[in-house]
Amino acid sequence: MLLCLTANHRNTEFDVLDRVARSVDAATASAFAAHADVRGAVVLATCNRFEAYLDVSDDAEAPEKIGTTALAALLDDGAELAASVTALSGDDAIRHLFSVSSGLESMVMGEDEISGQVQRALVASREAGAVTGHLEQVFQRAATANRAVRARTDLAASGRTLVRTVLDMLELRVADWSPIPVLIVGTGSYAATTIQSLRARGAENLRVFSATGRAARFAEKFGVTAEDDLPDAISRARIVITCTSRYTVTVDQIIDEKNRLIIDLGLPRNVDPAVGELAGIELIDLAIIGKNAELPELADVARDVVGAHAATYLAHRAAVPAIVGYRRHIADALAAELTRLPHGSGHSDDIERALRHFAAVLAHGPSVRAREFAAAGRLDEYEAALRIVFDLP
Repeated sequence: MLLCLTANHRNTEFDVLDRVARSVDAATASAFAAHADVRGAVVLATCNRFEAYLDVSDDAEAPEKIGTTALAALLDDGAELAASVTALSGDDAIRHLFSVSSGLESMVMGEDEISGQVQRALVASREAGAVTGHLEQVFQRAATANRAVRARTDLAASGRTLVRTVLDMLELRVADWSPIPVLIVGTGSYAATTIQSLRARGAENLRVFSATGRAARFAEKFGVTAEDDLPDAISRARIVITCTSRYTVTVDQIIDEKNRLIIDLGLPRNVDPAVGELAGIELIDLAIIGKNAELPELADVARDVVGAHAATYLAHRAAVPAIVGYRRHIADALAAELTRLPHGSGHSDDIERALRHFAAVLAHGPSVRAREFAAAGRLDEYEAALRIVFDLP
């Protein structure tokens, strides 16, 4: 059974998400999976949500309690997170994952980074040996649902990232971006998205700083200027946008009192909140964005596509016992016939291959019909037909 523990911008304070994000690492999924009743785990930590997807034993008692207890024990501030987390199980957890992966649950609805973050979480858990077949399958189907949404709607064009939302908020304050010196702190995928969004609005004076020493290579790739000293770089910028995985800006790194805007898109926080108290500094962080961003309405067709894919996946899972029962019936009949083959015959191997192929052909069509009947809500009719025709239990 799939269990999802979700803490996000709707049910958890950003300060809690911020602190928890610092304690999530590559070993977190494996730590969840080490629980006796947890077969596997995928942990997703983004700028506005923490989620643990757990493959829990079907006979486990009170799986939600298992999940929250593990959460409280494994993470710094896990106990506080467990107090606000929402637990979803079974079909509800699967539907939620499909919605999350398609951007329907994001702070900025329709954001286009989340699907990649979901799949990277799967890869990280896979590399840690914490992924089960069930988790692999449901995450892959969630990715398929997201692709279908993008294909059927204009979500890819209208979906907005956090940085685009912030820039929308600044439209009335910044009439011309071209002369404004902007510093981007970070060299990851979000930094690349930030540069693209700024250039789309006419920004030309773009600089980048990285605490890991990757600024020069990143700057060459994206045609911006690299900075090697953060306080000096901040002093030359009127707008600073941070998007890294660590604290980078502290009070000591603000060396003048010039008016400037600092936008913190990181979780954990990239900017010490005390920086916002300094003279001349205006600090915009995720908490402010979440309260003031005007979220776009998502087309009904996007929800319909996600709902249809989730329903189809759940229906196919419901059909599995019937398919397994029918295939077992065919396999048993095949095994009985194989015992009748004459030993030592020069053609026995050819006959066995032919019989196995014939059995596979017999199994294929009814298996497809099972999924079709399940998707149409008629699985009970199909199961009744199997019992009548093949005397299955």
